[in-house]
Amino acid sequence: MSQYLCHIEPDRLQFEADVIARRPNAVLLDKSYFYPGGGGQLADRGTLQWNGSTVKIDRIEMEGKNAWHVFDEADIGKAPGEKVVASVDPDFRLMMCQLHTGLHILNALVYQRFEGSLVTGVQMAADGTARIDFDLPAVDNNELRKLEPELNSLISDGLQVNAVYLDSTALAREPGVLRSRSVAPPPQDDGTTRIIEIVGLDRQACGGTHLSKTSQSAPLRIMKIENKGQHNRRIRIGLVR
Repeated sequence: MSQYLCHIEPDRLQFEADVIARRPNAVLLDKSYFYPGGGGQLADRGTLQWNGSTVKIDRIEMEGKNAWHVFDEADIGKAPGEKVVASVDPDFRLMMCQLHTGLHILNALVYQRFEGSLVTGVQMAADGTARIDFDLPAVDNNELRKLEPELNSLISDGLQVNAVYLDSTALAREPGVLRSRSVAPPPQDDGTTRIIEIVGLDRQACGGTHLSKTSQSAPLRIMKIENKGQHNRRIRIGLVR
């Protein structure tokens, strides 16, 4: 597939699908709108239903371009039928979108304020928290804590969030869209790279799911800032609920 279907139709959270391959606790579907995980974002969760039976999907395992939908261990033995109705957990998807969009805003502020500092690691958690690591060897942690009011101001501003695709030539003409020191989103089948644009604020390569407006997010708080080695600063954030 050239794009994840969840990128093409981000609001489609229920769909019918055919089971085209099986394992003892997983199935491969002919199509899927589940986000499979990656780039520090957890995979979607949800359910498969058929003929009155239901199994919980607690993770996605990628093998090449094949997304295996793995059952909750408690549901092993309930083999799905040939046709299923798949449902993405809307609350979990929304939480991941809020965290991921918030991390982009924080990333933009750090990049702009601290001489183009690059990201060295990201991880979102199922409890509504996330961490992001920056190569920031000479910044006072108190300066990073001061970013919280502006972070939440930008959230409340309701900035539009768009996805665009750049070919290699356009990507080379736009420095700063690749923010990670170690990884980059894999290119699409047509060679383009997906860019998340927060209008008026930021553009950076990313393969995850996001809000369509920043104001769809709850406020975020900066929970903790840690020094990780000589260069890395880890900022932990959490949704205010």
